[in-house]
Amino acid sequence: MTPAPAPTDHDRPPLGSRHWPTWLGIGAMAALARLPWSLQRALGRGLGALLRVAMPARRRIAARNLELCFPELDAAAREALLREHFAALGIGLFEFARAWWGSVDPMRHGLVVEGLDLIAAARASGRGIIVVSGHFTTLEICGRLMCDHVPLAGMYRPHAEPAMEWAVKRGRLRYAAAMFTKQELRPAVKHLKQGGVLWYAPDQDPSRGESVYVPFFGRPANSLSSTHQLARLSGALVVAFQHARRADGGYTLRLVPGLESIPSKDAVADTAAVMAAIEAMARVAPDQYLWIHRRFKRQPDGTSPYGD
Repeated sequence: MTPAPAPTDHDRPPLGSRHWPTWLGIGAMAALARLPWSLQRALGRGLGALLRVAMPARRRIAARNLELCFPELDAAAREALLREHFAALGIGLFEFARAWWGSVDPMRHGLVVEGLDLIAAARASGRGIIVVSGHFTTLEICGRLMCDHVPLAGMYRPHAEPAMEWAVKRGRLRYAAAMFTKQELRPAVKHLKQGGVLWYAPDQDPSRGESVYVPFFGRPANSLSSTHQLARLSGALVVAFQHARRADGGYTLRLVPGLESIPSKDAVADTAAVMAAIEAMARVAPDQYLWIHRRFKRQPDGTSPYGD
């Protein structure tokens, strides 16, 4: 029998003493991931209420985002939406842990999946597919559920703590076809050129990379133009991935057409189309979009709507 190859340094978990607190946290999350799903939902709502009190800076950012993006709502309606957002955040933490280290069998009950024909047609022609989503609290669990139907690879930002990065990437590779960091552009393009499916979320204000200002909820938002670049380099089809946790506790996954014109010759127009698609997703499930992120922190005139 041929011996298994020796593990590389990349494969080995970082076990030095400075990582022990992180491993304790990972162990706690892995244990919580095994609680009954009904209990996790209840605990998640309670955790969300606690986070709303314990994270005043993030609460203020979320409240300001809701004020900017939903001016048609009165103060009471926005406050109710803010509370539901933090409840979604709390539940989302359990969803993340279950996706990485637990079972998703309970989430498969009542699951609705639409638009798989878009993927099937592109894959039959040998064409790669870029699946674009936004930063929603359901991002991880719905990505895992979609992997039951589509061999998704993911593009992500590495975690700064090595132990968490190792554990999370290992958890994701239980179900994802591959994982590429945002710096691994060439391998990601190669994956697409070989007919692969790549999923990522380009909707946060970037600290680096090529970006442009395009409308998001009617305001200028600094946005990565990477969807245009990836499609141009790979020839891949671009599809929007809308996902949400329904009021009945089930999930709806929907692959939405409308981005087939990407890449055009205009990176700004392509990026605007992507952000419009993500805005449409956020309007479907406004409590589940990640409002605690400072989406508008850099404005073209140098100001910030967050008072910083």
